[in-house]
Amino acid sequence: MMKLRYFALVCVGLMMSACDKYTDLTPKGSLLVESTQDFYDLVSYPNRAYPVNNFQYLVDDQWMRESYVVGVNPNMNTVNFTFDETADRVNLISASTFYERAYVYINRWNMIISLIDNSKGDAGMKELAKAEAKVLRAFDHFLLVNVYSKAYDPATAATDGGICIMDKYDLEAKPVKSTVAEVYRFIQRDLDEALPFLQESPEDPYHPSLAFAYALKAKVHLFKHEFALAKEAALKSLSYNDKLFDLVAYAKQGGPASVSVPAVNNPEVLSYMYMTGYTELNFGYNYIVSPELKTLFGTNDARFNLFFNSTSTSLLDPGSGTAYYSVVYTKFFYPTVGFKTPEVYLMLAECYAREDNLNEAINTLNKLRQKRLLSNPDLAVPATRKEAMALIISERRKELLFGFNRFFDLKRLNNEPDYAKTLVRTFPIVNKTVPQKTYTLAPNSKMYIIPFPQNVMKMNPNLRPNTPENIPF
Repeated sequence: MMKLRYFALVCVGLMMSACDKYTDLTPKGSLLVESTQDFYDLVSYPNRAYPVNNFQYLVDDQWMRESYVVGVNPNMNTVNFTFDETADRVNLISASTFYERAYVYINRWNMIISLIDNSKGDAGMKELAKAEAKVLRAFDHFLLVNVYSKAYDPATAATDGGICIMDKYDLEAKPVKSTVAEVYRFIQRDLDEALPFLQESPEDPYHPSLAFAYALKAKVHLFKHEFALAKEAALKSLSYNDKLFDLVAYAKQGGPASVSVPAVNNPEVLSYMYMTGYTELNFGYNYIVSPELKTLFGTNDARFNLFFNSTSTSLLDPGSGTAYYSVVYTKFFYPTVGFKTPEVYLMLAECYAREDNLNEAINTLNKLRQKRLLSNPDLAVPATRKEAMALIISERRKELLFGFNRFFDLKRLNNEPDYAKTLVRTFPIVNKTVPQKTYTLAPNSKMYIIPFPQNVMKMNPNLRPNTPENIPF
């Protein structure tokens, strides 16, 4: 039975816009959410946010303004930006909004899965609600395991420390940490159990579609190096939605200054999830791209030309070679942590490259580039898999900005010598009052595994970091 205390937590913790629907509490012993429709409605949560501030600078694509680093007391941003492996990261992460929110969402999905069968309503809707909740539960576990654990390595996943799997509705649980392999098995089981019940076109975009679920399935298999299964899932996802928004045509229309493209008008968006909330308020100028990424775009890429500012004197360090996303969400919705069809094309291209079908890999890549490059979009087919993968990785960097994707890609690719990368950052560029230094981050650095927040470890003694870092209690 639902407890009044739980719904108080839901109302305060989730700040649900629909929470007032349930403030007319029924007597103790009765369900507070009485109908199957009520449970199904709970799957749709328009304002899910996944802040990336604990790891956003552990990549080669983002940058910080020099005044935010020079002369500033060490914090998680500066430690990550300067790749400082000597820092006491555990003491710098007393709490984590990302960790908290992800498990709040998981508890929401568990509540639906555990309690909906006792509700009054259509049996088909019950199966649908449970399936959708399982897909979202899989998504949240996937994010957590890729932030707080090593990337999946087939040789070590069975012993690598993972995260706590939450598979039931239990507010008092103190679960034991599972291995990376166990977490991935749980994710795959949720997806496989859910897929037969999902819809191609759900009631609203906050209910996961078949295209979204198969995209997630493709990503899980890709990260596990199960490339044939990843290809199969990517093709299945594209069979439901293969649309690409044509930025080349959009540029000819005048871009966001002339034609607004809110979220609902962008056909390539498969899910609406955010870094800061559904408005993505201010994510642009708070997320500056590095000189390296700016150079990678070149001069004929609509993704850069339409949306980035590289000349601001108030939001950038002039002369640094950086840029920031300068278009408000109402003018053009840019998905940051959810899925969109371009990622599915990029996963498919990688799968073709992994099986040495280089013609199909580049043909798939060119389908995307034809909607992005203002001139000369088509790439020639390279001679080797490694060269093809370099082209795909470059395109992923330009297409899947912000959010988790570059961080996750570096982690997974660093397990393979052909694609591992040592990050190199020379800083500062403009400021001449302090010595310029070169900072490096090795592919096997512990910094790619984020420590669990202190407040959570204090509450659950079963949870300790997946790195050998000191715990101050």
